[in-house]
Amino acid sequence: MLRAGKAGWSLGLPRVFSFCLFLHSSSAQIRYSIPEELTRGAFVGNIAKDLGTDVGKLAAANLQVLSDSDSQYFSVNVNTGVIMVSERIDREQLCGQNPRCFLHLKLAIENPVEFYRIEVEILDINDNSPEFPSDEVSLRIYELASLGARFPIQPAQDPDVGTNTLQTYHLSANENFNLNVKARTDGGKFPELVLERALDREHRAFHHLVLTAEDGGSPPKSSKTHITIQVLDANDNHPVFDRPSYGARLVENSPLGTLVVKLNATDVDEGPNGDIRYSLSSHNSDALRQIFAIDEQTGEIRVRGNLDFEEATVYEIEVEAKDMGSPTMEEHCSVVVEVTDVNDNAPEVILTSFSSSLSEDALPGTVVAVIHVKDKDSGDQGKVQCHVSPDLPFQLRKDYEHQYSLLTRTRLDREHVAYYNVTISASDLGSPPLSRHTILPITLVDVNDNAPQFEQASYEVLVAENNPVGSVLVTVSAFDPDSEQNSRLSYSILQAGGTEPGLDPTRYLSIHPTSGQISSKLPFDYEQTTYLQFHVEVSDGGSPALRNRTLVHVFIADQNDNAPRVHFPRAGEDSATQLRISPSTAPLALITKVVAIDADSGRNAWLSYHLMEATEPGLFSVALRSGEIRTTRALQESDASAHELVVVVRDAGEPPLSTAVTLVVLVEERGPEALLGSEAQAADGGGLPTITIYLIASLVLISSVSLVGLAVLGVRCVRRGSAPAVQGCSVKSVDTLQPPPSHIFGHLHYEPKQGDTVMGVQVTATAPPAPRYRSCFSPVSDISEFMFVKPSVGTAGVKPSAPSEVSSGAGDPGPRPPSGRGCRPEPARRCRESPVPGVGDPRRPPGAAEAEWRLREGGGAAPCVF
Repeated sequence: MLRAGKAGWSLGLPRVFSFCLFLHSSSAQIRYSIPEELTRGAFVGNIAKDLGTDVGKLAAANLQVLSDSDSQYFSVNVNTGVIMVSERIDREQLCGQNPRCFLHLKLAIENPVEFYRIEVEILDINDNSPEFPSDEVSLRIYELASLGARFPIQPAQDPDVGTNTLQTYHLSANENFNLNVKARTDGGKFPELVLERALDREHRAFHHLVLTAEDGGSPPKSSKTHITIQVLDANDNHPVFDRPSYGARLVENSPLGTLVVKLNATDVDEGPNGDIRYSLSSHNSDALRQIFAIDEQTGEIRVRGNLDFEEATVYEIEVEAKDMGSPTMEEHCSVVVEVTDVNDNAPEVILTSFSSSLSEDALPGTVVAVIHVKDKDSGDQGKVQCHVSPDLPFQLRKDYEHQYSLLTRTRLDREHVAYYNVTISASDLGSPPLSRHTILPITLVDVNDNAPQFEQASYEVLVAENNPVGSVLVTVSAFDPDSEQNSRLSYSILQAGGTEPGLDPTRYLSIHPTSGQISSKLPFDYEQTTYLQFHVEVSDGGSPALRNRTLVHVFIADQNDNAPRVHFPRAGEDSATQLRISPSTAPLALITKVVAIDADSGRNAWLSYHLMEATEPGLFSVALRSGEIRTTRALQESDASAHELVVVVRDAGEPPLSTAVTLVVLVEERGPEALLGSEAQAADGGGLPTITIYLIASLVLISSVSLVGLAVLGVRCVRRGSAPAVQGCSVKSVDTLQPPPSHIFGHLHYEPKQGDTVMGVQVTATAPPAPRYRSCFSPVSDISEFMFVKPSVGTAGVKPSAPSEVSSGAGDPGPRPPSGRGCRPEPARRCRESPVPGVGDPRRPPGAAEAEWRLREGGGAAPCVF
């Protein structure tokens, strides 16, 4: 024990007190002594000085004062470290008659966590005077009372302790009585009047005495009571107990009616003067009377209330025995009852400090709660042990006697378990042990430790072109197991690779930042854009935010939104094309060919040609797929000299779109040189034979070169096979072509439908029918070129083909298309055959059928050949 300091108070004279200090590891115990009834703000001690630490460190460590009681009797000035009285302290109210009185405090500081236990002893001062139960006492004493007879007086009560409590009694001067002060085993004192000289009622019937009670304070305090004694005449023997005192031992919580002791008193008088009645003396308190009862006939004392070891360990019962004489004579004795403790009190768990919310990233060893335990029982039955379930991520650490700290044992994860009910089990060491369970609800506070996750790694969307603006194409969805702000997601579109160069997805698409709905800002045009690829990024609302991405593929499907466009023959709007043929044109002779293109793809670009109107319905026919116009029979003199043909080009879309072209065929006796055009003839009317000779020579030369080229190309085609990607020209004979059935070419009158585009074509060149022709096409081009040539020599031996097999021919060059190019494809356009890309094309979506692609590429009934 270390004497560490002094303190004093002013109650007339200064006094000195001291305290003891105990220190160990993370906690310390300090003891102070102060008197009761100190004024508010009175000095108790300097904790900073006594601990040997700097005041500034205590203030920075967040010093806190915790009390075990409901009232806060003390406070600490963190700036000075001084402990002061904050409420009036009444020792008698706190501790009653206990010889020592203590108040317990705990000081807690942070960084690091340390606890200091303070024990303040409250010293008694003489602030209470002895008080008698009443100001007047009346006694009736028989004159035959024997000398030495004792007559107890109700004692005065002084709540002070030690020397400040009741010390002595003083009796006023008289001739018959003396004062005897009897000391009880519990330290109590009560006065007795002792008859020293025989009473004589005839001499004096009443005696008036004054009894003074005085304590040992400085200065002492006292009180008085007036005693009036009436002297009676009669019964001259009092009862006598067989022993001066009795003893008994009981266990606490003994059942009601348990026998404590049986008293025995006798009186030598006879009759009523010897008939004894037992009763509890008036010296006993009301509380004792609620616990014990006595049978007035038998003198048996029994339990009538609850025996509690924690309230009192010893009871002293004052019993009196009175005879039935007149006047009554009585005798007194005491019964001392010792109470034995049993384990009847469960431990108590008091939360000194507790936080019901805990961050999920708290490190192991974080203090969650500070717990104080106590048990009212004594010995081992009052020793308490605490524990928690080992299945929980928490553990208990014993700081010192009766105090535990609840700590985290492992890492926590709110997404796994968001709420804990931690049960603190406190058990004593009694037999059998008693326990108490306290549940601490602990909620984990979320931190942003989970990135959002998309439901799909990628999304694929098929959208038809010309989609309405604002329509929702797809909804991307992500989830985040975090809570509140950390799980609030926002979506955005990012540019990604794989999209056509220069194509920004944010130009066409927008995304709702919270719902993830991707909507169109502009309608798609398949002819411009067939595929979009971009990333969608999702971020949560944490700080810092966590992000994730998913890939979105958007495939645009074609719609039939483009009508066929006539590429050859070219003409202005609302004009007709004129052709001139010889009256000797043979049956099935190729007159011309209508070439049209469609910007759409797939079935929407499959074109068919129909002869809708004709002056002579049975004279001309149009090939359904190639657009070749042929004569179906030989011309007759009865036929008209001018024939108007209306050819409609229709695609295979739903609904189909079409374009009409008007051709005027003039039957005139003119030579093949007419193919050069009327402009050439008008320019040089007298030199026709010379021009014809030059033209024939040129055609022969060109035909020879063409035959050589065709032979080489034929060899290459035989070697390579009929791959759809091969470009070139092939020669077919049409000498043996059979005319189509006549029922196909009836008289048709064409009325333009809604969506049809009518185009007139004006061509002034005329040419005689040629048995052979050449067509140039490219399977990857949207534009094919067709060119008429004059008949060539040296083509015998070429196997004729059926009309459906004719795809190209060879001959002398005639009027060329406006482009002026020869037998080669135009690379500026592509022949789109399908709403999705084909094999080998990066635009082709996963899962496209190979057979369907080949059919759309030209391997089916409607190849992309003009």
